[in-house]
Amino acid sequence: MKNKQSRRSFLRKAGIGAAAITASPQIMASSSGQILSLDREYETRSYAANDKINLALIGSGIQGIYDTRAALGVQGVELVAACDLYAGRLDRAKELWGEHIFVTRDYREILNKKEIDAVIIATPDHWHKKITIEAMQAGKAVYCEKPMVQNFNEGHEIIKVQKETGMLCQVGSQGMSSLGNEKARLLYEQGAIGELVMLDMYNDRYSAEGAWQYPIPPDADPNTVDFDTFLGNAPKVPYEDKRFFRWRNYKDYGTGVAGDLFVHAFSSLNYIISSDGPNRAISTGGLRYWKDGRDVPDVTLTFYDYPKTKTHSAFNASFRVNFIAGSGGGGGFRLIGTEGAMEVGSNSVTLKRSKLGMIPGGYSMVAYPEDTQEKIRHGYLSKQHENRTSELQLGETIWKAPSDYKGSHYDHFYNFFQAIRKKSTIIQDPVFGLRAAGAALLANESYYTGSPVKWDPINMNLL
Repeated sequence: MKNKQSRRSFLRKAGIGAAAITASPQIMASSSGQILSLDREYETRSYAANDKINLALIGSGIQGIYDTRAALGVQGVELVAACDLYAGRLDRAKELWGEHIFVTRDYREILNKKEIDAVIIATPDHWHKKITIEAMQAGKAVYCEKPMVQNFNEGHEIIKVQKETGMLCQVGSQGMSSLGNEKARLLYEQGAIGELVMLDMYNDRYSAEGAWQYPIPPDADPNTVDFDTFLGNAPKVPYEDKRFFRWRNYKDYGTGVAGDLFVHAFSSLNYIISSDGPNRAISTGGLRYWKDGRDVPDVTLTFYDYPKTKTHSAFNASFRVNFIAGSGGGGGFRLIGTEGAMEVGSNSVTLKRSKLGMIPGGYSMVAYPEDTQEKIRHGYLSKQHENRTSELQLGETIWKAPSDYKGSHYDHFYNFFQAIRKKSTIIQDPVFGLRAAGAALLANESYYTGSPVKWDPINMNLL
């Protein structure tokens, strides 16, 4: 009964009246696609200087620059300061945003400036908790890059301080605010794929840059890099430029592919299906090719169990990343249900619905005489099986964002700044951020312990 209601709900909300439900399969749309036209409006007003949000960047590396570019695309925002531990990045910040901005190697100088309203924290993962907490305590709204934390227990500290201070904290999985996610959520809630059975996520890369072998500037040395501060609470080691500029390759500072890539997928998945996350994970993989001193795997496969809840059935999720994919590059994020599947991207959603074969064909009938085969066919047809071709709209539909869509990164910052102006609420707060990061970090816990791990998605604790 539930499945029938789900299908009928989807057909009704998709605009298919009773007259359109016939004995012939209905094609949903041509493969050329439809426009993702959701009710999303943006303010277009201009802001006076004293009405602008003064923004500072802490961690002016690759992601920090992309974050800041997206943030400054939102009207009424101005970058006034930047912090980094490498002198060359401070020079680059002035090149990008003007000689007038304040630059420093000490993030505390930024937190002490009363005129700064909000900060982007795009440091290595092992600094996220400390700076996020101190920034909120200093009265700053925080945009913290994913993963919100490096370790499970750190998230509860951030949640506690956010509640105590009342400061806004947005976790930076930028795809969260995308048109694709929003459309996928609507389709899922309308029953477009039936009961969810499996999530399939993969990310294939075939380049040194994609495997985090980022270029090291020729002037890198202990004078231009504050390596001791970079280490923070990590184990003390002698200066090594690879550890600073390629920190994602080391578990002392980063979170491997789980914290860099899995967490994006968990953010989107949990949002689309309104879930608190998985309760079990098992991971395998290894260091197959990029043996450059890193201590995190370059091939990872992790399998998750999601329990049944009010918003989804029990299902399994498969996450895999390959940094030496000789087949080339590419990625995917696909929700597979009992009645269809959705491929979800930031700017598009592809929905496929197929007819389930219930009547046996030639393969299983070959061992029976012709008259017996006919009796079997007649028996199947005479049974009161639900006529799926009259219930389903079959085929493929592709929804695409408009050509002038500013993108999910812009939308995530727009949401952040609108929340600061008290015109909306944060879409990815610390509780949501810990549920996404916690699920992702289960992969590391299982990989390094060599055994399955259990997780309480409600209380967000390892079991």
